[in-house]
Amino acid sequence: MNISEILDGKFAGKDVEIKGWLLNKRTIGGVQFLIVRDGTGIIQATIRRNEVGDKIYDEVEDLAQESSIIIRGTVKEDKRAPGGYEIKVTSLEIVHKAERDYPLAKKEHGVDFLMDYRHLWIRSPRQTAILRVRAEVIRACRDFLDGRGFVLVDAPIFTPAAVEGTTTLFEVPYFGDKAYLTQSGQLYMEAAIAAFGKVYCFGPTFRAEKSKTPRHLTEFWMVEPEMAFCEFEENLKLQEDMVTYIVKRVLEKRRRELETLGRDITPLQKVEPPFDRISYTEAIDMLQKAGFQIEWGEDLGAPHERYISLQFEKPVFVHRYPAKAKAFYMQPDPQNPEVVLCADLLAPEGYGEIIGGSQRIHELKLLEQRIEEFGLPKEAYEWYLDLRRYGTVPHSGFGLGIERTVMWICKLKHIREAIPFPRTINRVYP
Repeated sequence: MNISEILDGKFAGKDVEIKGWLLNKRTIGGVQFLIVRDGTGIIQATIRRNEVGDKIYDEVEDLAQESSIIIRGTVKEDKRAPGGYEIKVTSLEIVHKAERDYPLAKKEHGVDFLMDYRHLWIRSPRQTAILRVRAEVIRACRDFLDGRGFVLVDAPIFTPAAVEGTTTLFEVPYFGDKAYLTQSGQLYMEAAIAAFGKVYCFGPTFRAEKSKTPRHLTEFWMVEPEMAFCEFEENLKLQEDMVTYIVKRVLEKRRRELETLGRDITPLQKVEPPFDRISYTEAIDMLQKAGFQIEWGEDLGAPHERYISLQFEKPVFVHRYPAKAKAFYMQPDPQNPEVVLCADLLAPEGYGEIIGGSQRIHELKLLEQRIEEFGLPKEAYEWYLDLRRYGTVPHSGFGLGIERTVMWICKLKHIREAIPFPRTINRVYP
């Protein structure tokens, strides 16, 4: 039996057993009101001395927050109680008495303090709600792709070369040689499409970016689909469908969590294809007219993306960036080789990029040329070039950042709340 089932109204008037933790308690008129959580929800339980006996009543009176308990009793509908139901306790078993100096007392704490106690902070109702939404986003990604015939292929964490540029690599010693923590599983997914046609990987990625913005982590999670015989427009369509599916899934399955967060769901209900589109050139013009100091050829930063996304009610694609501002593997636009067939999907409400994707170069000579232009060591990419020597086809893919997607859906102010244990440039504890 879990609390979420009780809150769904399935057990009114029935006897239940709940195993969980004491979140809070108070005594009014000889009745102890316990707020109990079990990982699925929070419910109120009431204890009266004449119904449980002096021993249990006195032991409960002495319990500290976060003590673990098992309660048995009868479910009663009560609109005054959190969630509309409470348990009238008939017996209670103490599993563990928590110590009294629980660090996260009912007062304001600074961010650094909360992050030092992240292992305890994730127990709070707000953090639990966020992480349940995160789990639903991940489940939705996988269900969507699995349902469309994609095959999950695991990419390595250690890699011999860069995917997204050499300046953000974490280098690690590797048995007398050196390797790097992966920036993306994309190159390996490009290898896997020749075996399976449509694939995706899901896992942690690492960027050694010295950034302190509310949107950056040094370790974050991505889902990265890749498709053979897929060109630019088809790639964008898949992204539209996938993001729409994710949002609808959260609205359907995690409405209670969004209510806990106080999230206005009206903007999320507007997420329907087709999404808006502007070219990079149009974006630069928009930004310049708004007073931003940016020139054609520069990549967009967080303030630029925020401004652009605030101009649209739905996610918006910014497409066809300058070739020199993007990764070496992106296919040039045949109508204008100065730009590439890529797009970043910006979430509305000022949240900016949640997806980066492109059509990949499939011609051997052009890819060799781009590797040379970017000053990359060709020998580290020989296996990647083999993919263009043996059975190359037009192909496309993208990476969706889990934390940025959760940040937008939950309307968070900082990305650190969108992952259980965040890693930033100044934090690797706990």
